[in-house]
Amino acid sequence: MIKNPDWFDVIVTTNLFGDIITDLGAMLQGGMGIAASANLHPGRTSMFEPIHGSAPKHAGKNVACPLGAILAVSMMLDHLGEEAAAARIEAAVERLLQGNAVPSVDTRSGVSTTKMGDLVLDQLQQVPMAAA
Repeated sequence: MIKNPDWFDVIVTTNLFGDIITDLGAMLQGGMGIAASANLHPGRTSMFEPIHGSAPKHAGKNVACPLGAILAVSMMLDHLGEEAAAARIEAAVERLLQGNAVPSVDTRSGVSTTKMGDLVLDQLQQVPMAAA
């Protein structure tokens, strides 16, 4: 997975190994702060969250990057059949990251959690409703 991540689209595994693999995958694609995850249970309740989970060591400090949580919402909307809304959110995050407003998605970026959320909202307002 590390050498050729493009070989994989879906990996089915236990929760323990899934947690390890998703942490490794997150680092490959930009870091724990930006990675979203989905625990899908067909026909039952599924869970969507940032790879870093609740990030308790950053709680209350306004430094955790919310992009993983925002992208998890996009994944959830797509799973629920709201493809256009999911595409808008993903496009907004993509636009933000392509610009120069965010130096990194690290907790040391100097961009607060609140500010990063506001930047995503600004971009979302610029993405056309028919972005899907």
